Amino acid sequence: MKRKLNSEKIFRSFAFVVLLILAIVCILPIILIIVASFTDETTLLANGYRFFPQKYGLEAYVYLLKQSVMMLRAYKISILVTVIGTLASLVLSTTFAYPLSRKDFKYRNIFSFLVFFTMLFSGGIVPSYMMWTKFFHIKDTIWALIIPSYLMNAFNILLIRNYYSNNIPDALVEAARIDGASEFLTFRRVIVPLSVPVIATVGLFTGLAYWNDWINGLYYINDPGLYSIPNLLIRLMNNIQYLNSGAAAGIVSGGTTGALPSTSVRMAIAVVGVIPVVAAYPFLQKYLIRGTVIGAVKG
Repeated sequence: MKRKLNSEKIFRSFAFVVLLILAIVCILPIILIIVASFTDETTLLANGYRFFPQKYGLEAYVYLLKQSVMMLRAYKISILVTVIGTLASLVLSTTFAYPLSRKDFKYRNIFSFLVFFTMLFSGGIVPSYMMWTKFFHIKDTIWALIIPSYLMNAFNILLIRNYYSNNIPDALVEAARIDGASEFLTFRRVIVPLSVPVIATVGLFTGLAYWNDWINGLYYINDPGLYSIPNLLIRLMNNIQYLNSGAAAGIVSGGTTGALPSTSVRMAIAVVGVIPVVAAYPFLQKYLIRGTVIGAVKG
């Protein structure tokens, strides 16, 4: 018994060291990005990325502060798209997964196959663009940032379906039916309260996808008033590169404009984009592992 306890203690110590090393490897790049964003542009270009730079500077954040009006508007768009898109996706995914988890649903296997089929094959970018712009006319609307790509995700539907099947006993559903509950009432009063871990996990995945999405904005948005944070930051970066090329050629403002801090701004942009995600993650962390592990078990 003592030997078994010692072996378990050694294993836990070894696992702790390995996980600590992996955590440090994951955290160090983030710290380097933050430090680089506060590094003087000249020092950054001369010495490269360092954890302890010779000279610090706030040029990158000063430049972003000058774009505060556009940044605030982009934040509003990103928050609106993330909140509406995540809630709509959760409603559609959880309700779609419910009948797929019911063994008495006649067409369960057919719909499951159709969902799985979309994970393997897709129509492609050009047909999707033509469909959304020519038939649904969502270009330059807020719906262009919400509907394509993320509103319905096959992986999320199967994850939720497996959670329903493996963790919610059929006896609970039968008991609700005997008590006279309708399918909708059963889903709302029985299924949803027992599925908070997987719903929170899928909500986190979906929210991250919406927040970091720039593809939909690139394809469907030309109106600057509808730029999300990723799209605005990409355009700011392109503008800096254009202005720096003009300054290098001596054609901007009569050759008097200095080069903008393009490298440190790129790092500051990454910091600005990740702050809301880092702030929201601790509130959902306790559900993440449990929902992923349990929901991924094949039923």
